[in-house]
Amino acid sequence: MDLYLDSVNFEEIEEAFKLGFVKGLTTTPTFMHRHGITDVDGAIVRLSKMVPELQVEALGNTYQEIVDEAHRLLELPLEREPVFKIPVSNHGVQACKTLADEGHRVNVHLIYTLNQAYMAMAAGAAFVCPLAGRLQDEGHDALALYEQCVDVIDRYDYPSKVMFSSVRHPEHVRTALLAGVHVCTMPWGVMKRLTSNALTTVGTNQFVEHTQLMTVRVGQVIRASNPLVKPSASVTDAMVKMTESALGTVTIVGAKGEAIGVFTDGDLRRRLQQDGSKVIGQTLADLGYTENPITISSDALLFDAMARFEKSQIDSIIVVEDGKPIGVLDIQDIVKLGIIGH
Repeated sequence: MDLYLDSVNFEEIEEAFKLGFVKGLTTTPTFMHRHGITDVDGAIVRLSKMVPELQVEALGNTYQEIVDEAHRLLELPLEREPVFKIPVSNHGVQACKTLADEGHRVNVHLIYTLNQAYMAMAAGAAFVCPLAGRLQDEGHDALALYEQCVDVIDRYDYPSKVMFSSVRHPEHVRTALLAGVHVCTMPWGVMKRLTSNALTTVGTNQFVEHTQLMTVRVGQVIRASNPLVKPSASVTDAMVKMTESALGTVTIVGAKGEAIGVFTDGDLRRRLQQDGSKVIGQTLADLGYTENPITISSDALLFDAMARFEKSQIDSIIVVEDGKPIGVLDIQDIVKLGIIGH
């Protein structure tokens, strides 16, 4: 089944045809009016340069007016000859026959019955185009009509293709495929949703997460902040460092710059509850801090970091390089990557 775009929005046309396998574009006067296009001929010329096949309206109240309009369009500086869209009627199928005999391709559309489709096929239409959404709006079985059109073409060997149009949602596309139609034209809003599925999204996220765990290293995701204090620092100094870094923890370093402990906002709250505001004036050495902190190398994989988080049940790990702390890996840093929480 060939895929066509139904639009006159130049931006979405460019986006859709980047897919590389959209076969053509259908347009309508309604689309032109909706987008405020007043130079219709100019728009048709521009579109003919953008797409591999363009289908445009050749309208008229009589057979001759329809044929004349098609001939007029052919005089425009088009990149390639368009397919002429003609609403089904006695005048329309007569014009279709004339244009087909001249070697032009015609899409007879606005079809709602098998008899209308048959007249278009007999007239040599390249496309017969029932409108699914509008049929269903009136309570008709659109799928049955498409199946009947396909069956008639196969049975009598008509050269026409059945085009599924008036597509409202992805389910219409599935219906078109099941009916065996040859072409389906749809809005970009529907087309870009055809690859969407909640289970696919979940599975893709899992693959991305697992890939990150096995390929991304700790040093690539830590923040720039690296709050360091000495044991002689005051609690106030530690509070300022925590606030500035937005990490809620400070690394306590020894004389050689090595990590000898950590002090967290949780430690501070517990001490305040226990001893009151007098702790504010104390040093970290006097107050006490967690010694022998858990560390991880900046070269370690996130997979190793996750294992360490799960084993230790803490929210942050000191990241070291050549034995010196260079930052803090917080559990939220991994959450932001989407690795946790799915």
